[in-house]
Amino acid sequence: MKDTLRIGNASGFYGDRFDAVREMLTGGELDVLTGDYLAELTMLILGRDQLKDPTAGYAKTFLRQMEEGLGLAHERGVRIVANAGGLNPAGLADALRALAAKLGLPTRIAHVEGDRLPPPDGALTANAYLGGAGIAACLAAGADLVVTGRVTDAALVTGPAQWHFGWGPEAYDELAGAVVAGHVLECGTQATGGNYAFFRGHDVRRPGFPVAELHADGSSVITKHPGTGGLVDVGTVTAQLLYETAGARYAGPDVTARLDSVRLTQEGPDRVRVEGVRGEAPPPALKVGLSRLGGFRNEVVFVLTGLDIEAKAALLQEQIADAFATSAPSEVRWELARTDRPDAETEETASALLRLVVRDRDPEKVGRTVTGAAVELALASYPGFHVTAPPGKGAPYGVFEATYVPQAEVPHTAVLPDGTRRELPAPPMTRDLAPVPDPDLPPPLPEGPARRAPLGRIAGARSGDKGGDANVGVWVRTEEEWRWLAHTLTVEKFRELLPETADSAVTRHLLPNLRALNFTIAGILGEGVASQARFDPQAKALGEWLRSRHVDVPAALLPDVPEELQ
Repeated sequence: MKDTLRIGNASGFYGDRFDAVREMLTGGELDVLTGDYLAELTMLILGRDQLKDPTAGYAKTFLRQMEEGLGLAHERGVRIVANAGGLNPAGLADALRALAAKLGLPTRIAHVEGDRLPPPDGALTANAYLGGAGIAACLAAGADLVVTGRVTDAALVTGPAQWHFGWGPEAYDELAGAVVAGHVLECGTQATGGNYAFFRGHDVRRPGFPVAELHADGSSVITKHPGTGGLVDVGTVTAQLLYETAGARYAGPDVTARLDSVRLTQEGPDRVRVEGVRGEAPPPALKVGLSRLGGFRNEVVFVLTGLDIEAKAALLQEQIADAFATSAPSEVRWELARTDRPDAETEETASALLRLVVRDRDPEKVGRTVTGAAVELALASYPGFHVTAPPGKGAPYGVFEATYVPQAEVPHTAVLPDGTRRELPAPPMTRDLAPVPDPDLPPPLPEGPARRAPLGRIAGARSGDKGGDANVGVWVRTEEEWRWLAHTLTVEKFRELLPETADSAVTRHLLPNLRALNFTIAGILGEGVASQARFDPQAKALGEWLRSRHVDVPAALLPDVPEELQ
């Protein structure tokens, strides 16, 4: 057994950079290549695909990538693990066997199933989030390639690590270290400079995909292949650790990782050591993602130009309300984005956008009712009336929900390369989740002069979605900045800076080792990304909005911020 297991990632979502598989297999040393293709929205998309074709339900992109990837992996002795099986891992495994035979390759292919549960009434898909034990069993049986359905994103790393290092189910600290490494890798280039708050001063035009050098004690080094773009530093790793997480306990089917124990150290250029991670027994229940069709939605964006923007918006809204009087959609939402500027030099910069979004179970009420109302006003409404695109007939939208079932009630089956089916037992020990008491705050900075400045002058942020909830992780780079941030960015201040969160339950979590705060905002995304409930339906830019808000920053902190990072 090698002391180090090198695991690289080549996909953070269904639609990620197609040639990343080739880049990762040819760009440097690897033992395992992973690919994450599944997200909450993806399961709905695959479910709709399978309604049309029962043999579908997996990520077809992965199959195309393997036309070249199978040969490259065979030449280099790299194992491949991907959750591209989606709703039909057995179907993808069969397609891959046919591809390997066509290419004349002796690739041994296995898959993991059991995650797909009978959907309750009204749901399209129901999938439990499995851990890495099935992947480990497939690799131990000699598989060169393992495809799964809905496993946790981190399981793509915990599975190979369990296989390689021989960890048992109660090696909690080691497993937790692998979960943290897996969480850093899962979104691909978000760990190597993509979507990074402090991108200025770095070449992030084409960031390379991340690699974790994992060790037997669960520690790791996050890096990337030599010569690839982007960067790996404590900031990029911190940002990804905060992405779509919440408090100190990060629960999964293999282990609950304590994010408050993570220690990050810059070991060298593009090398960040991750160590100190503690783990606890996993919770007794598995998360199950449910997706269903919620109804139909439509959207029209009206352009308001020049003077009297508010009055123009009011006129249009009254006219649309009159048109809806006899057959109104069940939900009607208006949003006015004041993108206009006074005395503007171009028509575009003199214009604001008024967005109308409607939803209903009846497609006619979001189709003909809306398009008719919008089109008929073209010559009878505010001066300068036009829209960004012709109104359409509307489209179905989806809803994501999460529920939980006991681990022992969910089958976890490894289908080995020879067809043998191996059932994996539930963890022998579990532990109910409970909040971690807030750690002590650091001592506040002494009183001194302050300057009004954007929060992002010193703080980074990354935000994302979990169902209808959003999270915003905020971090700083020095102890002095942390002493200021921890006392300044309270829940009350957060609500003040982001007024849109006023009606949501907001929770603040402290992670001193990362010099970070993580805020969760309950329900701000409605019924999830597929429902398109808000302007930014996945809350991807919520953190950047926060960074742009002005606060009183101690003057002593600002001169130390290099211009290219401001």
